[in-house]
Amino acid sequence: MSARLKLTLSYAGFLVVAGFALVALLVYILRFVPEGNLSIPTAEPDGSPGRPGRFVPDRGDLLTALWPKAWMVLGALAVVGLAGGWFLAGRMLRPLQRIHRVTQQVAAGSLDHRVRMAGPRDEFRELADTLDTMLDRLQASLDEHRRFAANASHELRTPYAVERSMLDVALADPAGVDVPELLHRLDRTNRRGTETVEALLALAALDQGRTPPRTPVDLAEITAAVVAELAPVAGDAGIAVRTELGEGDLDGSESLVRQLVVNLVLNGIRHNTGPGGSVTVVTGTADGGRAQLRVTNTGPYVPEHLLGTLTEPFVRGAGRVTAGSESIGSGLGLAIVARVAEDHGADLELSAPLSGGLQVTVTFPSP
Repeated sequence: MSARLKLTLSYAGFLVVAGFALVALLVYILRFVPEGNLSIPTAEPDGSPGRPGRFVPDRGDLLTALWPKAWMVLGALAVVGLAGGWFLAGRMLRPLQRIHRVTQQVAAGSLDHRVRMAGPRDEFRELADTLDTMLDRLQASLDEHRRFAANASHELRTPYAVERSMLDVALADPAGVDVPELLHRLDRTNRRGTETVEALLALAALDQGRTPPRTPVDLAEITAAVVAELAPVAGDAGIAVRTELGEGDLDGSESLVRQLVVNLVLNGIRHNTGPGGSVTVVTGTADGGRAQLRVTNTGPYVPEHLLGTLTEPFVRGAGRVTAGSESIGSGLGLAIVARVAEDHGADLELSAPLSGGLQVTVTFPSP
């Protein structure tokens, strides 16, 4: 049974029940009418009884006249209820039919359709707006995943294509091969592919929600360990890493916070001006007891319109150069940082100083 038919029967049933209630009320009132035929005699001028007066119906007469009309009215109410109920139910369910058509089109694979319902903000309008919002987010997520898959396939294909090209050239002329240089280039290309795969696995784990339980985390302690670990990388690149480590505590995943710090510091080392550049790492406590990490690196100026795209996968800042090696990274560092910050409910802010470089500030919720 369709919803429209159910509503129609409900409307008709309500009218019939209301009609029965009215008839029952009339029957109840008629209980106060006496039985027996009554007549009011007229009086003569001298006071003697006159001829019988006009007829007054009793309870039985009224009931006899009531029931045929009552059944007719109840029948008419049933017909009006069915016809009017069918019409009203159709008008009431019209928004749902529109929503149903859109969901069918979406189920068929077309995410471009929206309900976009006009009119007063009632329950149907709220349902339609919620569905449109969900479809907008779903389409944006699918578009992002398509771009991510396309970029990932390109990034993974590039290093292996380069390796194959170098090997083909070496095999074509073995005598003219500079073996140390070839091995160096193969090692550099292989490292780039390895970094991309590891970053993809880390990002996939974050997207699947595989996060460890929350524990108290000392941001300054983790940052100091990361800076010490990356000191050889910074030294090889000729980048000076300066630290100002103030107290900052938060509740989170120690492994993910460590990954966030590693990505930010490594990103500052790689995307710098080259030898002579610097990376400044600052930790502390912001307003409200919120732990804060700020990483600032020197480098070319980053245009304002590029800041919003740097946290997208495989996006690199225009004009950025590599410090210390020809690898420019996987392009997933800031994407992982943004995902970890989102997982911890932290605020991520990117700014481009006029002097050049990039400043990234992560402010975690208070523990």
